[in-house]
Amino acid sequence: MAHLTGAAAAELTLDPSDWNKQRQLAHRMLDDIFNHLETLRDQPAWQPLPEHVRESLRGPLPRTPQGEERAYLDFLNYVLPYSTGNRHPRAWGWVRGSGTPFAMLAEMLAAGMNTHAAGGQQAATYVEQQTLAWLAEIMNMPANASGIFVSGGTMANLLGLAVARHAKAGFDLRKEGLQSSHQKLVIYGSTETHMWAQKSVELLGLGRSALRQVAVDENFQIRPDLLQQQIRADRAAGLRPITVIANAGTVNTGAIDDVAALYEICKQEDLWLHIDGAFGALLKFSPEYRHLVAGIELADSLAFDLHKWMYLPFEIGCVLVREAAAHADAFAAQASYLGKDTRGMLANGLPFSDRGIELSRGFKALKVWMSLKAYGTEMHGQLITQNVEQAAYLESLVRRHKDLELLAPRVMNVVCFRFHPAGEANQQRLNSINREIVLRLQESGEFVVSGTMLSGDYAVRIANTNHRSRMEDFDALVRAVLSQGEKLVSA
Repeated sequence: MAHLTGAAAAELTLDPSDWNKQRQLAHRMLDDIFNHLETLRDQPAWQPLPEHVRESLRGPLPRTPQGEERAYLDFLNYVLPYSTGNRHPRAWGWVRGSGTPFAMLAEMLAAGMNTHAAGGQQAATYVEQQTLAWLAEIMNMPANASGIFVSGGTMANLLGLAVARHAKAGFDLRKEGLQSSHQKLVIYGSTETHMWAQKSVELLGLGRSALRQVAVDENFQIRPDLLQQQIRADRAAGLRPITVIANAGTVNTGAIDDVAALYEICKQEDLWLHIDGAFGALLKFSPEYRHLVAGIELADSLAFDLHKWMYLPFEIGCVLVREAAAHADAFAAQASYLGKDTRGMLANGLPFSDRGIELSRGFKALKVWMSLKAYGTEMHGQLITQNVEQAAYLESLVRRHKDLELLAPRVMNVVCFRFHPAGEANQQRLNSINREIVLRLQESGEFVVSGTMLSGDYAVRIANTNHRSRMEDFDALVRAVLSQGEKLVSA
Protein backbone atom coordinates (compact mmCIF):
# COMPACT_ATOMS: atom_id res chain seq x y z
CA MET A 1 0.00 0.00 0.00
CA ALA A 2 1.30 3.48 -0.81
CA HIS A 3 2.36 5.60 2.15
CA LEU A 4 3.31 9.23 2.79
CA THR A 5 6.76 9.40 4.31
CA GLY A 6 8.49 11.91 6.56
CA ALA A 7 9.82 15.13 5.08
CA ALA A 8 8.80 14.06 1.59
CA ALA A 9 5.13 14.12 2.58
CA ALA A 10 4.01 14.87 -0.96
CA GLU A 11 5.84 11.87 -2.43
CA LEU A 12 4.50 8.33 -2.53
CA THR A 13 6.11 4.91 -2.35
CA LEU A 14 4.88 1.34 -2.33
CA ASP A 15 7.39 0.39 0.36
CA PRO A 16 5.74 -0.09 3.76
CA SER A 17 5.77 2.67 6.35
CA ASP A 18 6.04 -0.09 8.97
CA TRP A 19 8.50 -2.76 7.85
CA ASN A 20 7.86 -4.89 10.95
CA LYS A 21 4.14 -5.05 10.19
CA GLN A 22 4.90 -6.01 6.59
CA ARG A 23 7.34 -8.66 7.85
CA GLN A 24 4.64 -10.13 10.11
CA LEU A 25 2.25 -10.40 7.18
CA ALA A 26 4.99 -12.00 5.10
CA HIS A 27 5.69 -14.61 7.78
CA ARG A 28 1.98 -15.31 8.02
CA MET A 29 1.81 -15.81 4.25
CA LEU A 30 4.70 -18.27 4.39
CA ASP A 31 3.17 -20.15 7.31
CA ASP A 32 -0.18 -20.38 5.53
CA ILE A 33 1.26 -21.65 2.25
CA PHE A 34 3.47 -24.17 4.06
CA ASN A 35 0.45 -25.39 6.03
CA HIS A 36 -1.41 -25.69 2.74
CA LEU A 37 1.36 -27.75 1.13
CA GLU A 38 1.88 -29.90 4.20
CA THR A 39 -1.81 -30.90 4.31
CA LEU A 40 -2.42 -31.46 0.59
CA ARG A 41 -3.51 -35.06 1.16
CA ASP A 42 -6.32 -33.86 3.39
CA GLN A 43 -7.62 -31.42 0.76
CA PRO A 44 -9.66 -32.00 -2.40
CA ALA A 45 -7.48 -32.65 -5.43
CA TRP A 46 -9.81 -30.29 -7.30
CA GLN A 47 -13.15 -28.63 -6.60
CA PRO A 48 -15.46 -26.51 -8.72
CA LEU A 49 -15.78 -22.81 -7.94
CA PRO A 50 -19.01 -22.07 -6.04
CA GLU A 51 -21.08 -19.22 -7.44
CA HIS A 52 -20.30 -16.94 -4.49
CA VAL A 53 -16.59 -17.33 -5.26
CA ARG A 54 -17.14 -16.56 -8.93
CA GLU A 55 -19.11 -13.50 -7.93
CA SER A 56 -16.38 -12.32 -5.56
CA LEU A 57 -13.78 -12.67 -8.31
CA ARG A 58 -15.92 -10.47 -10.59
CA GLY A 59 -15.56 -7.51 -8.25
CA PRO A 60 -15.38 -3.89 -9.41
CA LEU A 61 -12.10 -2.14 -10.16
CA PRO A 62 -10.50 -1.06 -6.82
CA ARG A 63 -10.02 2.68 -6.99
CA THR A 64 -9.09 3.32 -3.38
CA PRO A 65 -6.73 1.28 -1.18
CA GLN A 66 -8.32 -1.73 0.52
CA GLY A 67 -5.14 -2.67 2.33
CA GLU A 68 -2.69 -5.54 2.06
CA GLU A 69 -4.49 -7.60 4.74
CA ARG A 70 -7.78 -7.49 2.82
CA ALA A 71 -6.08 -8.41 -0.44
CA TYR A 72 -4.38 -11.38 1.22
CA LEU A 73 -7.61 -12.59 2.86
CA ASP A 74 -9.31 -12.51 -0.54
CA PHE A 75 -6.51 -14.71 -1.87
CA LEU A 76 -6.93 -17.19 1.00
CA ASN A 77 -10.68 -17.38 0.64
CA TYR A 78 -11.27 -17.15 -3.08
CA VAL A 79 -8.08 -18.17 -4.90
CA LEU A 80 -5.93 -20.70 -3.04
CA PRO A 81 -8.58 -23.42 -2.62
CA TYR A 82 -9.64 -23.32 -6.29
CA SER A 83 -6.78 -24.30 -8.58
CA THR A 84 -6.31 -27.05 -11.16
CA GLY A 85 -4.89 -29.21 -8.40
CA ASN A 86 -1.64 -30.27 -10.06
CA ARG A 87 0.27 -30.03 -6.76
CA HIS A 88 -1.95 -32.71 -5.15
CA PRO A 89 -0.45 -36.20 -4.61
CA ARG A 90 -3.22 -37.73 -6.75
CA ALA A 91 -2.88 -35.31 -9.66
CA TRP A 92 -1.90 -36.99 -12.94
CA GLY A 93 -4.01 -35.08 -15.46
CA TRP A 94 -2.33 -33.82 -18.64
CA VAL A 95 1.44 -33.37 -17.99
CA ARG A 96 2.05 -30.80 -15.30
CA GLY A 97 4.55 -30.53 -12.51
CA SER A 98 3.75 -30.45 -8.81
CA GLY A 99 6.14 -27.75 -7.58
CA THR A 100 8.41 -27.86 -4.53
CA PRO A 101 8.49 -25.71 -1.39
CA PHE A 102 12.19 -24.88 -1.88
CA ALA A 103 11.75 -23.80 -5.50
CA MET A 104 8.79 -21.68 -4.40
CA LEU A 105 11.14 -19.88 -2.03
CA ALA A 106 13.69 -19.47 -4.82
CA GLU A 107 10.94 -17.87 -6.92
CA MET A 108 10.26 -15.49 -4.05
CA LEU A 109 13.95 -14.55 -3.88
CA ALA A 110 14.02 -13.93 -7.64
CA ALA A 111 10.97 -11.68 -7.32
CA GLY A 112 12.61 -9.86 -4.42
CA MET A 113 15.75 -9.23 -6.50
CA ASN A 114 13.53 -8.18 -9.42
CA THR A 115 16.50 -8.13 -11.74
CA HIS A 116 16.27 -7.63 -15.50
CA ALA A 117 17.78 -10.89 -16.75
CA ALA A 118 18.54 -10.15 -20.39
CA GLY A 119 22.27 -10.23 -19.58
CA GLY A 120 24.81 -7.62 -18.55
CA GLN A 121 27.35 -7.72 -15.77
CA GLN A 122 25.35 -9.22 -12.93
CA ALA A 123 25.30 -12.52 -11.06
CA ALA A 124 22.02 -13.55 -12.71
CA THR A 125 23.75 -13.70 -16.12
CA TYR A 126 26.38 -16.09 -14.81
CA VAL A 127 23.79 -18.19 -12.96
CA GLU A 128 21.77 -18.61 -16.16
CA GLN A 129 24.86 -19.40 -18.25
CA GLN A 130 26.04 -22.00 -15.75
CA THR A 131 22.61 -23.59 -15.37
CA LEU A 132 22.23 -23.88 -19.15
CA ALA A 133 25.68 -25.47 -19.30
CA TRP A 134 24.62 -27.99 -16.64
CA LEU A 135 21.49 -28.86 -18.62
CA ALA A 136 23.49 -29.22 -21.83
CA GLU A 137 25.76 -31.62 -19.96
CA ILE A 138 22.79 -33.61 -18.66
CA MET A 139 21.37 -33.83 -22.19
CA ASN A 140 24.82 -34.74 -23.64
CA MET A 141 24.67 -31.68 -25.88
CA PRO A 142 27.98 -29.98 -26.80
CA ALA A 143 29.59 -27.88 -24.08
CA ASN A 144 29.43 -24.82 -26.33
CA ALA A 145 25.72 -25.24 -27.14
CA SER A 146 23.52 -22.18 -26.77
CA GLY A 147 20.28 -21.99 -24.84
CA ILE A 148 17.72 -19.87 -23.05
CA PHE A 149 15.05 -20.24 -20.37
CA VAL A 150 11.52 -19.36 -21.44
CA SER A 151 7.99 -19.75 -20.13
CA GLY A 152 7.43 -23.35 -21.19
CA GLY A 153 7.49 -26.00 -23.89
CA THR A 154 5.40 -24.12 -26.43
CA MET A 155 7.71 -21.11 -26.41
CA ALA A 156 10.83 -23.31 -26.30
CA ASN A 157 9.63 -25.28 -29.30
CA LEU A 158 8.60 -22.11 -31.14
CA LEU A 159 12.09 -20.63 -30.69
CA GLY A 160 13.71 -23.86 -31.84
CA LEU A 161 11.57 -23.86 -34.97
CA ALA A 162 12.35 -20.19 -35.59
CA VAL A 163 16.08 -20.94 -35.51
CA ALA A 164 15.52 -23.87 -37.91
CA ARG A 165 13.50 -21.67 -40.27
CA HIS A 166 16.28 -19.09 -40.44
CA ALA A 167 19.09 -21.65 -40.74
CA LYS A 168 17.49 -23.75 -43.49
CA ALA A 169 15.41 -21.26 -45.50
CA GLY A 170 18.10 -20.88 -48.14
CA PHE A 171 17.91 -17.08 -48.17
CA ASP A 172 18.18 -14.18 -45.72
CA LEU A 173 14.77 -14.65 -44.18
CA ARG A 174 15.19 -11.93 -41.58
CA LYS A 175 15.92 -9.37 -44.27
CA GLU A 176 13.54 -10.48 -47.03
CA GLY A 177 10.75 -12.11 -45.05
CA LEU A 178 8.43 -14.82 -46.27
CA GLN A 179 6.78 -12.45 -48.75
CA SER A 180 9.72 -12.78 -51.12
CA SER A 181 9.29 -15.19 -54.03
CA HIS A 182 11.18 -18.20 -52.70
CA GLN A 183 10.18 -21.85 -52.39
CA LYS A 184 7.52 -22.71 -49.86
CA LEU A 185 9.11 -24.08 -46.67
CA VAL A 186 7.84 -27.38 -45.25
CA ILE A 187 8.10 -28.91 -41.74
CA TYR A 188 7.44 -32.52 -40.72
CA GLY A 189 6.10 -34.11 -37.56
CA SER A 190 3.91 -37.05 -36.66
CA THR A 191 0.16 -37.08 -36.16
CA GLU A 192 0.99 -37.33 -32.42
CA THR A 193 2.99 -34.08 -32.32
CA HIS A 194 1.63 -31.60 -29.78
CA MET A 195 -0.53 -28.71 -30.95
CA TRP A 196 2.33 -26.26 -30.36
CA ALA A 197 3.56 -27.20 -33.85
CA GLN A 198 0.41 -25.98 -35.57
CA LYS A 199 0.42 -22.76 -33.57
CA SER A 200 4.09 -22.23 -34.37
CA VAL A 201 3.88 -22.68 -38.14
CA GLU A 202 0.95 -20.27 -38.15
CA LEU A 203 2.79 -17.70 -36.03
CA LEU A 204 6.00 -18.07 -38.03
CA GLY A 205 4.11 -17.21 -41.19
CA LEU A 206 4.53 -20.62 -42.82
CA GLY A 207 0.85 -21.47 -42.71
CA ARG A 208 -0.84 -24.58 -41.42
CA SER A 209 -0.44 -26.36 -44.74
CA ALA A 210 3.36 -26.23 -44.28
CA LEU A 211 3.12 -28.75 -41.45
CA ARG A 212 3.16 -32.32 -42.75
CA GLN A 213 1.65 -34.72 -40.23
CA VAL A 214 3.11 -38.14 -40.94
CA ALA A 215 1.30 -41.30 -39.83
CA VAL A 216 2.46 -43.31 -36.82
CA ASP A 217 2.83 -47.05 -36.24
CA GLU A 218 1.11 -49.20 -33.63
CA ASN A 219 3.45 -47.76 -30.97
CA PHE A 220 2.45 -44.19 -31.88
CA GLN A 221 5.93 -43.47 -33.30
CA ILE A 222 6.40 -41.62 -36.57
CA ARG A 223 7.02 -43.93 -39.53
CA PRO A 224 10.43 -43.06 -41.04
CA ASP A 225 9.55 -44.72 -44.36
CA LEU A 226 6.48 -42.52 -44.81
CA LEU A 227 8.44 -39.47 -43.69
CA GLN A 228 11.08 -40.05 -46.34
CA GLN A 229 8.42 -40.59 -49.00
CA GLN A 230 6.74 -37.29 -48.06
CA ILE A 231 10.04 -35.38 -48.16
CA ARG A 232 10.83 -36.69 -51.63
CA ALA A 233 7.32 -35.94 -52.87
CA ASP A 234 7.57 -32.38 -51.58
CA ARG A 235 10.94 -31.81 -53.21
CA ALA A 236 9.54 -33.12 -56.49
CA ALA A 237 6.67 -30.64 -56.16
CA GLY A 238 9.14 -27.74 -55.89
CA LEU A 239 8.84 -27.24 -52.12
CA ARG A 240 11.73 -26.80 -49.67
CA PRO A 241 11.76 -29.21 -46.67
CA ILE A 242 13.61 -27.62 -43.74
CA THR A 243 12.83 -29.37 -40.45
CA VAL A 244 11.78 -32.65 -38.86
CA ILE A 245 10.15 -32.54 -35.41
CA ALA A 246 10.89 -35.65 -33.35
CA ASN A 247 8.91 -36.48 -30.23
CA ALA A 248 10.69 -37.56 -27.06
CA GLY A 249 7.52 -38.31 -25.15
CA THR A 250 4.26 -37.57 -26.94
CA VAL A 251 1.53 -35.89 -24.95
CA ASN A 252 -1.00 -38.66 -25.61
CA THR A 253 0.94 -41.81 -24.79
CA GLY A 254 4.52 -40.87 -23.98
CA ALA A 255 5.76 -42.43 -27.23
CA ILE A 256 9.35 -41.70 -28.24
CA ASP A 257 10.18 -41.48 -31.93
CA ASP A 258 13.15 -43.37 -33.37
CA VAL A 259 15.55 -40.45 -33.06
CA ALA A 260 18.50 -42.26 -34.62
CA ALA A 261 16.48 -43.03 -37.77
CA LEU A 262 15.21 -39.46 -38.00
CA TYR A 263 18.72 -38.12 -37.52
CA GLU A 264 19.94 -40.21 -40.49
CA ILE A 265 17.10 -38.87 -42.65
CA CYS A 266 17.91 -35.29 -41.63
CA LYS A 267 21.59 -35.83 -42.37
CA GLN A 268 20.83 -37.29 -45.82
CA GLU A 269 18.30 -34.58 -46.68
CA ASP A 270 20.13 -31.64 -45.05
CA LEU A 271 17.26 -30.94 -42.67
CA TRP A 272 17.21 -29.46 -39.18
CA LEU A 273 16.33 -31.98 -36.44
CA HIS A 274 14.23 -30.39 -33.71
CA ILE A 275 13.24 -32.54 -30.75
CA ASP A 276 10.23 -31.83 -28.58
CA GLY A 277 11.38 -33.34 -25.31
CA ALA A 278 8.73 -31.57 -23.24
CA PHE A 279 8.89 -34.07 -20.42
CA GLY A 280 10.61 -37.11 -21.92
CA ALA A 281 14.00 -35.41 -22.26
CA LEU A 282 14.20 -35.24 -18.47
CA LEU A 283 14.64 -39.04 -18.44
CA LYS A 284 18.30 -38.11 -18.94
CA PHE A 285 18.37 -37.56 -15.17
CA SER A 286 17.58 -41.25 -14.56
CA PRO A 287 20.40 -43.82 -14.97
CA GLU A 288 17.77 -46.57 -15.13
CA TYR A 289 15.69 -45.03 -17.93
CA ARG A 290 17.86 -42.57 -19.83
CA HIS A 291 18.35 -45.20 -22.52
CA LEU A 292 14.73 -44.57 -23.56
CA VAL A 293 15.73 -41.18 -24.98
CA ALA A 294 19.07 -42.22 -26.41
CA GLY A 295 19.92 -40.03 -29.37
CA ILE A 296 18.24 -36.80 -28.33
CA GLU A 297 21.73 -35.33 -28.03
CA LEU A 298 21.85 -35.48 -31.85
CA ALA A 299 19.26 -32.70 -32.07
CA ASP A 300 20.02 -29.38 -33.71
CA SER A 301 17.59 -27.94 -31.16
CA LEU A 302 16.00 -29.54 -28.11
CA ALA A 303 13.07 -28.14 -26.13
CA PHE A 304 11.89 -29.31 -22.72
CA ASP A 305 9.97 -28.17 -19.65
CA LEU A 306 11.44 -27.99 -16.17
CA HIS A 307 8.06 -27.31 -14.56
CA LYS A 308 7.03 -30.83 -15.57
CA TRP A 309 9.50 -33.56 -14.70
CA MET A 310 11.89 -31.46 -12.66
CA TYR A 311 8.86 -30.57 -10.53
CA LEU A 312 9.56 -26.82 -10.51
CA PRO A 313 6.87 -24.15 -10.13
CA PHE A 314 5.44 -22.66 -13.33
CA GLU A 315 6.83 -21.24 -15.58
CA ILE A 316 10.14 -22.63 -16.73
CA GLY A 317 11.01 -24.16 -20.09
CA CYS A 318 14.30 -24.42 -21.94
CA VAL A 319 15.57 -24.66 -25.49
CA LEU A 320 19.12 -25.78 -26.28
CA VAL A 321 20.61 -25.12 -29.72
CA ARG A 322 23.63 -27.09 -30.91
CA GLU A 323 25.19 -24.24 -32.92
CA ALA A 324 25.42 -21.05 -30.89
CA ALA A 325 25.95 -18.96 -34.02
CA ALA A 326 22.75 -20.26 -35.61
CA HIS A 327 20.85 -19.39 -32.44
CA ALA A 328 22.12 -15.81 -32.34
CA ASP A 329 21.73 -15.34 -36.11
CA ALA A 330 18.00 -16.00 -35.79
CA PHE A 331 17.34 -13.33 -33.14
CA ALA A 332 20.23 -10.95 -32.41
CA ALA A 333 19.53 -7.26 -32.98
CA GLN A 334 21.41 -4.07 -32.19
CA ALA A 335 20.26 -0.81 -30.65
CA SER A 336 22.38 2.18 -29.65
CA TYR A 337 20.81 2.37 -26.20
CA LEU A 338 21.80 -1.25 -25.55
CA GLY A 339 25.29 -1.04 -27.05
CA LYS A 340 27.73 -3.75 -26.03
CA ASP A 341 30.78 -2.41 -24.22
CA THR A 342 33.99 -3.73 -22.70
CA ARG A 343 33.31 -2.13 -19.32
CA GLY A 344 30.37 -1.14 -17.16
CA MET A 345 27.00 -2.80 -16.72
CA LEU A 346 26.61 -3.78 -20.37
CA ALA A 347 30.02 -5.37 -20.72
CA ASN A 348 29.58 -8.52 -22.87
CA GLY A 349 26.15 -7.32 -23.97
CA LEU A 350 22.73 -8.88 -23.44
CA PRO A 351 23.19 -12.49 -24.58
CA PHE A 352 19.74 -13.69 -23.65
CA SER A 353 18.05 -10.90 -25.54
CA ASP A 354 19.96 -12.22 -28.57
CA ARG A 355 18.56 -15.75 -28.13
CA GLY A 356 14.83 -15.06 -28.21
CA ILE A 357 12.20 -12.41 -28.78
CA GLU A 358 12.05 -11.02 -25.23
CA LEU A 359 14.16 -8.18 -23.96
CA SER A 360 12.51 -7.94 -20.54
CA ARG A 361 13.10 -11.21 -18.73
CA GLY A 362 12.66 -12.39 -15.17
CA PHE A 363 15.29 -14.40 -13.29
CA LYS A 364 13.84 -17.80 -14.23
CA ALA A 365 17.17 -19.59 -13.86
CA LEU A 366 17.41 -19.07 -10.09
CA LYS A 367 14.94 -21.81 -9.10
CA VAL A 368 16.65 -24.27 -11.46
CA TRP A 369 20.12 -23.39 -10.18
CA MET A 370 19.11 -23.56 -6.51
CA SER A 371 17.17 -26.82 -6.95
CA LEU A 372 20.07 -28.52 -8.73
CA LYS A 373 22.45 -27.34 -6.01
CA ALA A 374 20.07 -28.41 -3.23
CA TYR A 375 19.09 -31.85 -4.53
CA GLY A 376 21.57 -32.73 -7.26
CA THR A 377 20.93 -34.72 -10.40
CA GLU A 378 20.84 -37.99 -8.45
CA MET A 379 17.77 -37.07 -6.40
CA HIS A 380 15.95 -35.82 -9.47
CA GLY A 381 16.85 -39.02 -11.28
CA GLN A 382 15.56 -41.14 -8.41
CA LEU A 383 12.24 -39.27 -8.41
CA ILE A 384 11.83 -39.71 -12.17
CA THR A 385 12.66 -43.41 -11.80
CA GLN A 386 10.05 -43.61 -9.04
CA ASN A 387 7.41 -42.04 -11.30
CA VAL A 388 8.15 -44.51 -14.11
CA GLU A 389 7.96 -47.45 -11.72
CA GLN A 390 4.68 -46.18 -10.30
CA ALA A 391 3.32 -46.03 -13.85
CA ALA A 392 4.57 -49.58 -14.44
CA TYR A 393 2.74 -50.64 -11.29
CA LEU A 394 -0.48 -49.03 -12.52
CA GLU A 395 -0.03 -50.80 -15.84
CA SER A 396 0.28 -54.12 -13.99
CA LEU A 397 -2.96 -53.43 -12.10
CA VAL A 398 -4.75 -52.69 -15.38
CA ARG A 399 -3.41 -55.82 -17.05
CA ARG A 400 -4.48 -58.02 -14.14
CA HIS A 401 -8.11 -56.91 -13.98
CA LYS A 402 -10.62 -58.41 -16.40
CA ASP A 403 -12.66 -55.20 -16.65
CA LEU A 404 -9.74 -52.92 -17.46
CA GLU A 405 -7.98 -52.61 -20.82
CA LEU A 406 -4.67 -51.00 -21.75
CA LEU A 407 -5.12 -48.85 -24.87
CA ALA A 408 -1.51 -47.97 -25.70
CA PRO A 409 1.93 -49.36 -24.91
CA ARG A 410 3.40 -47.80 -21.78
CA VAL A 411 6.84 -46.44 -22.59
CA MET A 412 7.58 -44.39 -19.48
CA ASN A 413 5.22 -42.49 -17.18
CA VAL A 414 1.98 -42.33 -19.21
CA VAL A 415 -0.69 -45.01 -18.87
CA CYS A 416 -3.76 -44.98 -21.13
CA PHE A 417 -6.49 -47.45 -20.24
CA ARG A 418 -10.24 -47.81 -20.02
CA PHE A 419 -12.99 -49.55 -18.13
CA HIS A 420 -14.19 -52.34 -20.42
CA PRO A 421 -16.62 -54.78 -18.79
CA ALA A 422 -16.97 -58.23 -20.29
CA GLY A 423 -19.53 -58.44 -23.08
CA GLU A 424 -19.59 -54.70 -23.85
CA ALA A 425 -18.47 -54.21 -27.47
CA ASN A 426 -20.18 -50.95 -28.43
CA GLN A 427 -17.41 -48.38 -28.93
CA GLN A 428 -19.70 -45.39 -28.55
CA ARG A 429 -21.08 -46.67 -25.25
CA LEU A 430 -17.60 -47.51 -23.96
CA ASN A 431 -16.40 -44.03 -24.88
CA SER A 432 -19.36 -42.46 -23.12
CA ILE A 433 -18.79 -44.54 -19.98
CA ASN A 434 -15.08 -43.76 -19.78
CA ARG A 435 -15.57 -40.06 -20.47
CA GLU A 436 -18.06 -39.98 -17.60
CA ILE A 437 -15.61 -41.85 -15.35
CA VAL A 438 -12.99 -39.15 -15.94
CA LEU A 439 -15.46 -36.39 -15.10
CA ARG A 440 -16.68 -38.17 -11.97
CA LEU A 441 -13.15 -38.77 -10.74
CA GLN A 442 -12.39 -35.07 -11.15
CA GLU A 443 -15.62 -33.97 -9.47
CA SER A 444 -15.13 -36.39 -6.57
CA GLY A 445 -12.19 -34.28 -5.43
CA GLU A 446 -10.08 -37.42 -5.06
CA PHE A 447 -8.15 -37.42 -8.34
CA VAL A 448 -7.06 -35.12 -11.15
CA VAL A 449 -6.99 -37.27 -14.28
CA SER A 450 -7.50 -36.51 -17.95
CA GLY A 451 -8.75 -38.37 -21.00
CA THR A 452 -7.79 -38.66 -24.64
CA MET A 453 -8.84 -40.38 -27.87
CA LEU A 454 -6.66 -43.18 -29.23
CA SER A 455 -7.68 -44.75 -32.53
CA GLY A 456 -11.30 -43.90 -31.82
CA ASP A 457 -11.28 -45.20 -28.24
CA TYR A 458 -11.65 -42.88 -25.24
CA ALA A 459 -8.90 -43.52 -22.70
CA VAL A 460 -8.45 -42.58 -19.07
CA ARG A 461 -5.01 -40.99 -19.25
CA ILE A 462 -2.56 -40.91 -16.36
CA ALA A 463 0.64 -38.89 -16.77
CA ASN A 464 2.76 -39.17 -13.65
CA THR A 465 5.17 -36.28 -13.09
CA ASN A 466 4.33 -36.05 -9.40
CA HIS A 467 6.94 -36.34 -6.66
CA ARG A 468 4.21 -36.60 -4.00
CA SER A 469 2.48 -39.73 -5.34
CA ARG A 470 2.68 -43.12 -3.63
CA MET A 471 1.96 -46.64 -4.87
CA GLU A 472 -1.18 -46.71 -2.69
CA ASP A 473 -2.58 -43.78 -4.68
CA PHE A 474 -2.65 -45.92 -7.82
CA ASP A 475 -4.41 -48.74 -5.97
CA ALA A 476 -7.03 -46.18 -4.94
CA LEU A 477 -7.33 -44.93 -8.53
CA VAL A 478 -8.03 -48.40 -9.91
CA ARG A 479 -10.64 -49.04 -7.21
CA ALA A 480 -12.33 -45.73 -8.04
CA VAL A 481 -12.37 -46.40 -11.81
CA LEU A 482 -13.91 -49.83 -11.26
CA SER A 483 -16.45 -48.49 -8.78
CA GLN A 484 -17.57 -45.66 -11.06
CA GLY A 485 -17.62 -47.95 -14.08
CA GLU A 486 -19.77 -50.52 -12.34
CA LYS A 487 -22.21 -47.83 -11.24
CA LEU A 488 -22.52 -46.53 -14.81
CA VAL A 489 -23.04 -50.00 -16.29
CA SER A 490 -25.75 -50.89 -13.78
CA ALA A 491 -27.52 -47.51 -14.00
